[in-house]
Amino acid sequence: MRYFIIAGEASGDLHASNLMRELKKQDSAAEFCFLGGDLMAAQGGKMVKNYREMAFMGFVAVAMNARTVLKNIADCKNAIAEFKPDVVILVDYPSFNLRIARYVKENFKTPVYYYISPKIWAWKEYRIKDIRKYVDKMFTIFPFETSFYAKHNYPVEYVGNPTVDSVESRDNCKQTFQEFCSINELSDKPIIALLAGSRKQEISACLPRMLKAAGNFPDFQVVVAGAPGIELDYYRAVLKDDKVQIVFGQTYELLQYSQAAIVNSGTATLETALIGTPQVVVYHQSLGRLAYWMKDLIIKVKYISLVNLIAENEVVKELIAHLFTVENMTAELRKILYDSTYRQKMLQGYSTIKTALGEKGTAERAAAKIVSYLQK
Repeated sequence: MRYFIIAGEASGDLHASNLMRELKKQDSAAEFCFLGGDLMAAQGGKMVKNYREMAFMGFVAVAMNARTVLKNIADCKNAIAEFKPDVVILVDYPSFNLRIARYVKENFKTPVYYYISPKIWAWKEYRIKDIRKYVDKMFTIFPFETSFYAKHNYPVEYVGNPTVDSVESRDNCKQTFQEFCSINELSDKPIIALLAGSRKQEISACLPRMLKAAGNFPDFQVVVAGAPGIELDYYRAVLKDDKVQIVFGQTYELLQYSQAAIVNSGTATLETALIGTPQVVVYHQSLGRLAYWMKDLIIKVKYISLVNLIAENEVVKELIAHLFTVENMTAELRKILYDSTYRQKMLQGYSTIKTALGEKGTAERAAAKIVSYLQK
């Protein structure tokens, strides 16, 4: 069968590549055409567009690059018409993907499947109308999404969470803390890890404050997790300190050997929880108190971190908007590092999350369902 897949971000490239790998196992005649990245390209098929040409974040960035955005949409539509797929599979990235879903349903009889739901349970809930109208099957990765969609009379299928697969498949069994430090030219002090996000605007807004807070603990060394695609020189320019250690391509290992972490809200909070590192979650918002007050009008969920959303209670402290201060981070780190009862309660919360997410095998289950539905 012929699969047309669209992933518009680095995380989508990863998850889509795993899905492609499993689709090939289920369907020996699988052919791919896609918008995505290098990981998808490694699975074979024709790349129409690299996600790096599509990654515009926020209204201003989209408006400034409107011509490119419109060309990307047109190129995608033309590629679908030329490829004539048996199915179009969308991976998150709703602003782009829902436009394509509409195009497909209005012009072809091709089924449209969504793998990894847009976060409409957090904001832009109105998108449920387009999903119900243009998406035939939705395969979700968070347990709470099932009840959310049920409220809208739209059945979905939970297939597990790919972060469970990523964390459990990491190859870290043969390396000791001492070896990790030696390889990366670190000292033998215990580590506080800083994960500031994957985009430059996130890093510049969050990392300097993170560093100041972690620097209040001289018995620990501070290590920054370098994001893929972000140059070392950029981190140096943001930090203005050549002595800060930055580790690339070893985020899971860094978290495993860290006593605590400050993590920018996103998938990294869930990764940190599954690895078992106590953390404080942060999120920068412009206009501080005003943004914090307005968030309840915009965001439809109680928490912003995946950890707390899955647990349905506060497992980790969230410091957002005007609460994202050096003083608040320092106070939270102090409790994580020195209050054993507080630390243990957080780790128990992590156990609840692991149980809720279930076993690994997300892409395998999703691929099996996709092929099964197409064969019917």
